[in-house]
Amino acid sequence: MADLGSTTEQLCAKLQAAAVKESVDRVSSAAQSPSLTSGLRYRNLGKSGLRVSNIGLATWTTYNTAINEEQLDAVVTAAYNAGINLFDLTEGPQSSEQAETQLGAILKRKNWKRVSYSVITKIHWHYKSEERGLSRKHIIESVRSSVARLELDYIDIVLIQKADPMCPLEEVVRAMDFLVSEGLIMYWGTAKWSPIDVTEMYTACRQLNCSTPILEQSEYHMLCREKVEIYMPELYNKIGVGLMAWSPLAMGLLPSFKDSLRSRSSNRTKASSISWNQDDRKPPSKEVQTNNEPLTARNTKEILFSISLIADRLGCSLVQLCIAWTLKNESVQCLLLGAATTHQFYHALHGLQLLPKLNSNVMAELERILDNKPVRPPMVSTLAMR
Repeated sequence: MADLGSTTEQLCAKLQAAAVKESVDRVSSAAQSPSLTSGLRYRNLGKSGLRVSNIGLATWTTYNTAINEEQLDAVVTAAYNAGINLFDLTEGPQSSEQAETQLGAILKRKNWKRVSYSVITKIHWHYKSEERGLSRKHIIESVRSSVARLELDYIDIVLIQKADPMCPLEEVVRAMDFLVSEGLIMYWGTAKWSPIDVTEMYTACRQLNCSTPILEQSEYHMLCREKVEIYMPELYNKIGVGLMAWSPLAMGLLPSFKDSLRSRSSNRTKASSISWNQDDRKPPSKEVQTNNEPLTARNTKEILFSISLIADRLGCSLVQLCIAWTLKNESVQCLLLGAATTHQFYHALHGLQLLPKLNSNVMAELERILDNKPVRPPMVSTLAMR
């Protein structure tokens, strides 16, 4: 009996030690793993199996020469700890190398599990640089250079910035399929392509038996709605191309119109500084066409003042309301947000908690104020034109 008692005591001691060790391991693993933010959801990109957070950390204000490395590290770490697993980069003539090098250094230093995050970069081209067009040479060399700067084994998604009318679709499709076959990229997609170009690209992929694009990256906010609300749902339902939206604040113009703290020249400077390519660096348009009349700067201020009143009533800022309004569209599978500081990041991220408050009555009130809901153009009969 004494031997049995001693054996029982030893067993209990072992079980207690194992329980303590398991609890310590659980606490340490929880400290290292990201925690889910309220309102953050994970969705498949297009009809692929890749699941990403519905908020992604973007480039245009995060990776900036005016931001020191400590601030950048803090923003990226805050995003990862909040549950965001998507980091978007821009492959352009000025900011691409710096952004990819900085993010690559942070990811290497943090030593996060590679399966816990996804990286997106872009193949950018324009007529004023040496990289003219989407040739096979430029595509493959751009991706290899991005992989080297990021210090990763592969890139999760590579987007092609704008269609190239001078390059055959077959060459582009075969180049992207080669990168997928070589393991340099997992998926690919398009950015700022027209719905017709995306459909033609998908058709070429099917005819050549190559990997197909999984997403289109488009601008979407309260003043830019037609492409996303009319054509992107059709692309998803017909060919499985998902939607990743960017610029929910209209490149910072919406808050600046509301508080009138920035002059027209400062708005022009901001739109120029964060544009994704040099060809598109134009000052903001003076007029935005709505259903009834052109939307001028004066009308925009009046509209955003009315929207800010709704934001005050909901207990949020105009920035948070714009973000929540964008995510309210079910077609938006991921929304890209940029932040220069952790305060800006958390302030924008709290817009997720506003989604339950945007019921049908609030959305109808916002729709009445905006008065720019896109309408599909009527079908034109060729027989009637004869």
